[in-house]
Amino acid sequence: MTTKRNLMAAALVSVIGVPAFAENVNIGVPSWTGAQAIAYVLGEVVTTRIGGTVDYVPGNNATIFQAMDQGEGDIDVHPDVWLPNQESFTKQYVDEAGTVTLSSNPYQGNQGFCVSKDFAAANSITDIADLGRPDVAALMDSDGDGLGEMWIGAPGWASANVNEVKVRDYGLLDFLEPIRAEEAVKTARIKDSIAKGEGYAFYCYEPHAVWYMFDVTMLTEPAYDPEKYVMFQPSDDADWYEKSMVASKDDLKQVQIAWSNSLEGRSPAIAEFFANFELTADDVSSLAFEISANGREPADVAAEWVAANSDRVDAMLGL
Repeated sequence: MTTKRNLMAAALVSVIGVPAFAENVNIGVPSWTGAQAIAYVLGEVVTTRIGGTVDYVPGNNATIFQAMDQGEGDIDVHPDVWLPNQESFTKQYVDEAGTVTLSSNPYQGNQGFCVSKDFAAANSITDIADLGRPDVAALMDSDGDGLGEMWIGAPGWASANVNEVKVRDYGLLDFLEPIRAEEAVKTARIKDSIAKGEGYAFYCYEPHAVWYMFDVTMLTEPAYDPEKYVMFQPSDDADWYEKSMVASKDDLKQVQIAWSNSLEGRSPAIAEFFANFELTADDVSSLAFEISANGREPADVAAEWVAANSDRVDAMLGL
C-alpha cells in the first residue's frame, strides 16, 4: 500500500509540473567583499524565488574553477570573474576544456592604485610615479625599514600577481614594499592611516565599498598598452614573474559569473537563471558598502536587495 501511495504521489507531482526534489547549488565565495555580495544575491534568488537549496563554499579562484571543471557539485558557480585577470582559468576551463560557462552579462570594472585625498593633496601626489619619490615613500614607511608599504591584493588573487609585476616594472621596488594580506587588513590600515594623517597606498578597484567608506583618489598610470602588458599567471608558467612585463594601466575589465556546465543537467532552472543574471557596478559597490562599512551580514543585505528589485529579478527569471 505504501509503495502504491508513493507512486501516486510521484505521478501527481509529474502532472502538476512541480519538481520531485528541490534544485540545489553550491556557490563559491572568494574573499573579496564584492564577490561575497554577489554570491549571496545569487543564493537569495535561488532559495526564495526558485525554491532551491544553497550552500556557500569559501575558496580562491583556482579551487573554485577546478571544482566547476570536475562537475561533481562541490562548487557550481564563481560569482565574480574578472577578465582578463582570471583569463588563465577561463582559457583552461571555458575555452579549452569546455566544462565551464561564462555569463554574457558583464559589468565593467576599473583597477588602479589609490591614496587618501588628503595625503594626495598635501604631497602633490597624482600619478603612480609619485609613489617613487623618496619623500613620499618615507611618509608611507610605517615599520621603519626604509621602504613604504603598498597593499597589492590578497593571497590567491590574480590581480595581486599583476600588481607585483607592476611595482617592479614601474621602478618602485627601491622605494616600496608590495604587501599581500587579506582585504580586511587593508581596510583597517586605510582607516588608521587617515586617522593618524599617515601615508598609505593600496590597490583599489571599482566597484568597491571603499568609494563609499573613505575619501580616496585613484592615481593616474600610463595608458593601457597591450605591448607593455604581457602577463603570465602562476598557472601559466612557473617562471611567471620573470616572464611577465606590465608597465601600463590595466584595460577596463569585464566582470561576470561563471558556472559548471554540469549544473544544467542537475539544476536546469538555476542554470537558466545564471545565464540571465545581471548586476551593475553601482549595485555591487552599494552591496559591498553595506557589508564592509556597515558590518551587515551578506545574507541580510542580499535579501533586502532582492526584495527591493523584484522587477529586475523577475526579468532574470524570465517571468
